[in-house]
Amino acid sequence: METATVAADAASGMAVHDDCKLKFLELKAKRTYGFIVFKIEEKQKQVIVEKLGEPTQSYEDFTASLPADACRYAVYDFDFLTAENCQKSRISFIAWSPDTSSVRSKMIYASSKDRFKRELDGIQVELQATDPAEMELDVIRSRAN
Repeated sequence: METATVAADAASGMAVHDDCKLKFLELKAKRTYGFIVFKIEEKQKQVIVEKLGEPTQSYEDFTASLPADACRYAVYDFDFLTAENCQKSRISFIAWSPDTSSVRSKMIYASSKDRFKRELDGIQVELQATDPAEMELDVIRSRAN
């Protein structure tokens, strides 16, 4: 019966803390942050901001801020040059779900993702990653064009 309880809990979805929307708007409008890592706080049944990255921090700093064995949502402000040499920026949403995280955690993050994403208006690229190779800059660049 335990799996039924996990599924019922996971399906309920999570509230989104106002701070998540606020920080996302600051990233989008003012470029205050280079990235934001979000975490589901199960006891409070809500998504919260776990880490804010400075605009000067690298993509490596961003990927290093994702735990190796726990799920997270993240938003990364990706700047790049197009083939025509135009500077572009794409706000990328990454659903980080490493193979080593618990089944319960994967279910909760998967079932809450769409609702959470809807709260963040302005996402241009979406990635689902279970391993760092699935979210390398080249992958984002290919989706961003």
